[in-house]
Order: sequence, then structure tokens, then C-alpha cells
Amino acid sequence: MSSEARKQASVSVDATLLSDARDLDIDVSRVAETGLAAAVKAERERRWRLENAEAIKAYNDDVEKNGLPLAKYRQF
Repeated sequence: MSSEARKQASVSVDATLLSDARDLDIDVSRVAETGLAAAVKAERERRWRLENAEAIKAYNDDVEKNGLPLAKYRQF
């Protein structure tokens, strides 16, 4: 991510934790960004699964009833 795409944000962090991170030369901004990216990804995936649950269930039910599509062409 380029510095032009970055935006400053204010967050509250436990003072002892922040002090320990600074003592250990941990880039707090980078760690926070990485953690936030992981949380955003997880939430998007969770919402996608909820939004598509009906279609996934219908497909799984169809496979259970009729088998895998094109299964006769599998070579394993």
C-alpha cells in the first residue's frame, strides 16, 4: 500500500501494551493495519457465507441427491 493511500487515524490502546510495543521496536501502525485487514477480510467472508447460504445449501443438497456434476469424467 502506498503512503498516498494511507490515512491517519486515532485509536485508543492500552498504555502498558503500547509502551511494551515501543520498547520492542514494534511498528504499531503496521501491526494495527495488518490486524485490521485480517478483521475486514474475516467479516467480508462471514457476510458472503451468510448471503450465499441458501445457494450453497441448495447446491450441496443437489450433489447429495444427484452426485457430482461431470463425475463420470473424473479420472481419479
